[in-house]
Amino acid sequence: MKYTSGKTSTWLALRNPVYSKLWFAMVISGSWIAAQNTAIYWALNALGATTVLISLMATVSALPGALFTLPAGAIADMVDRKKILLYVQLWHAAIAIGLAILWAAHLLNPYLILTGAFLFSLGFAFSALASSAAIAEMVSAEDLASAYTLSGLQLDVSGIIGPLLGGLLIPFMGLSFIFGASGVGFLLMFLAILQWKRVEAQSNLPLETFFESLTTAIRYVRYTSGIKILLVRHALFSFFISIIPALMPVVGLKALHLEASNLGYLFTAMAVGSVLSGAFAIPWARAKFSPEQITTGANLVLMLVCILMVLVHQPYVFLAVAALGGVGWTMSASELWVASQRAMPDWARGRMNATMTMVAQGATALGGALWGLAAHGFGVVPTFLGAAGFALLLMVLVHVVPALRISIDFTASLTFEPAPPVLLSQNLAPSRLPAPRDGPVSITAEFRVDPAHRDECVDLMREARLIFLRNGAYRWHLYKDLEQPNTFRMEVVVSSWNQYLLGAERLTKNEKDVIDKLRGMHIGPNPPDTWISLSADSEILKKRVRAVHAQRLA
Repeated sequence: MKYTSGKTSTWLALRNPVYSKLWFAMVISGSWIAAQNTAIYWALNALGATTVLISLMATVSALPGALFTLPAGAIADMVDRKKILLYVQLWHAAIAIGLAILWAAHLLNPYLILTGAFLFSLGFAFSALASSAAIAEMVSAEDLASAYTLSGLQLDVSGIIGPLLGGLLIPFMGLSFIFGASGVGFLLMFLAILQWKRVEAQSNLPLETFFESLTTAIRYVRYTSGIKILLVRHALFSFFISIIPALMPVVGLKALHLEASNLGYLFTAMAVGSVLSGAFAIPWARAKFSPEQITTGANLVLMLVCILMVLVHQPYVFLAVAALGGVGWTMSASELWVASQRAMPDWARGRMNATMTMVAQGATALGGALWGLAAHGFGVVPTFLGAAGFALLLMVLVHVVPALRISIDFTASLTFEPAPPVLLSQNLAPSRLPAPRDGPVSITAEFRVDPAHRDECVDLMREARLIFLRNGAYRWHLYKDLEQPNTFRMEVVVSSWNQYLLGAERLTKNEKDVIDKLRGMHIGPNPPDTWISLSADSEILKKRVRAVHAQRLA
């Protein structure tokens, strides 16, 4: 395969031999995974699965992402990512081969199929974030954009090839062959990953523990309004878009009376739409419209798709509708993902991506279950039309009611340029520096402000509160001196000395400007008085532990 020498070439990363082998292995394995998905729906139909059971495939496939992605993101920062990826490939291969054996032995039923889908997704929940981070380690900075573009392209290519393979081979080779071939594809991935010689980066600071990583992610979401907006948008989009994978197979099997082996063509059509969207529609739209305008237009297209899916009864025309769904889905999802990447600093990227994925998968799981139950109770046609109508109403409210506006255009102006770390401990003697896990640590600053600027200073302190809390502090207090009403004392508490050092590293230039402006509000010849203190409770506890240990030895 040729690639151009320009730095913007899509194929640039393929000059890296390790990545190129992995990419071709992903295309092959991904194609068989997509073929396996077609085989699963064929098996469900052949075993007489009800509409609810078929629609639950979307739920059980999304549920592990909702439950385990955030812990998996924390684990990916603590455990060798190569080992995670290798173990997951073996896990997937065992499940696929197990399905092949069960079908050949006539022991497979709809509930075992749903269980297998859940276990597959469980593996993907642990490998997705590790894979994304591994690609960043595998290729150079110059090739990184190309590598991520190719990874997305791989999904679309596999989405086209796989369903075609399933549709062509299922009638002749049977389901056991498809499941077994998928297992072999995972073993091919295992061999490709095995050739990667990982070089681990050395950090000057200890890594956060598992629970520290989780709580830091929760705090960052809680104290960052932009992340909350993006999480809401991901949840709404995923909830409504889940109706397509949940009910499109039902329409194909029950309304269009497609052969189960031909059901894969619907997913192939969606993948074709995704490729066309990525290659032509998205670049054209980004040159002319804002991210919010693009997602609004794409969501209107998806509402039209929901209506057409119950009005169109000709299979070939329905394929065009499915392709249109792929266009709208990819455009909206792509803009949301890019906006999310702009809204998070590098140090929190893994955990924030895990949080976004968790929320999106949870909304998909909930949507798949509710759409399936609605279709069972009221019919497929009212469910599709009701979803389109409700989505349109919500869109109108979001754009008309100021209090409900959750535009993603704010991300275009965000910057996370790091600030030079400023440590209050630089004057401490090395012998007095705490150990990384010692804590809690309290940082206190006293401000004396001009009464005319008192309200402005308080507003800056509130802004500083959000900065400290999202960067690792777990407590923030503002005290007013009773004897001197215009004297304030601000206290920030972090769980350990290591968290204090990490918080200083995480400070961005914009955040430091806010803190410097706050310090500039102080009146007096000298800067604000500042103290840094280590909890004495930890020393008392250590002495007690040493005393107990000495008594046991005696």
